[in-house]
Amino acid sequence: MTVITRRAPDSSPHARGNALVAGDAIHVGPRSGYAPRMKVILFGGTGMVGQGVLRECLLDPEVERVFMIVRSATGQRHEKLQEEVHENFFDFSSIGSKLSGYDACFFCLGVSSAGKTEIEYQHATYDITLAAAKTLVERNAAMTFIYVSGAGTDGTGRGRTMWARVKGRTENALLELPFRRAYMFRPAFIQPRHGVTSKTRSYRALYAVLGPLFPVLRALLPKYVTTTEQVGRAMLEAAKNGAPKTVLESPDIIDLAGRE
Repeated sequence: MTVITRRAPDSSPHARGNALVAGDAIHVGPRSGYAPRMKVILFGGTGMVGQGVLRECLLDPEVERVFMIVRSATGQRHEKLQEEVHENFFDFSSIGSKLSGYDACFFCLGVSSAGKTEIEYQHATYDITLAAAKTLVERNAAMTFIYVSGAGTDGTGRGRTMWARVKGRTENALLELPFRRAYMFRPAFIQPRHGVTSKTRSYRALYAVLGPLFPVLRALLPKYVTTTEQVGRAMLEAAKNGAPKTVLESPDIIDLAGRE
């Protein structure tokens, strides 16, 4: 049985109701003129952030379809989920006909800069992201594009830290594309929730150590510790109803998601 509970609306532009579906907590945003059925494209759905975003999309009753583009099959099954295996992430022309008619793209794909030159890292970060974004904007002018970069990203694209420069250049290029809306998410510490794990072995080891400390970190740095659930909810809120700024740091993401 599905049980839905709501609290009275308030005057906030991001007021939301609460819903319980099949025993899983989800959060449904207001329907202020936005189509109640949303179709989403997801990149990076097998990574830690992407897993959290996928979970929130599948739980949200306003999301009709999730088209997840992956390099290799994951074996995941869900009535809302359509998985597209595509090997060449530098060229999406061969699947272009499948990429029309979507309301939002959540781009959670990312690689570590460790051991890479700037040219290599830019190729794996900037080039892949822009290849996807340019293909999508040609086919979905009304789309909202949300890109996950990270705290410390250098918006000038000229700073001393290599990864931050590349991420900053990527953000700037995305903001110049004619999407209906584009948002750059810069989360800081992200706590994996609901069984979400990182694909990177070193990150898994780090989270195994930090896991017991997250309650302490959240108490000491409440504006800088988010969860995979909050990041997913904030993305959905931005896609449905917009966000107050184009570049959202960790406190902005937490506010947009709504406190747990």
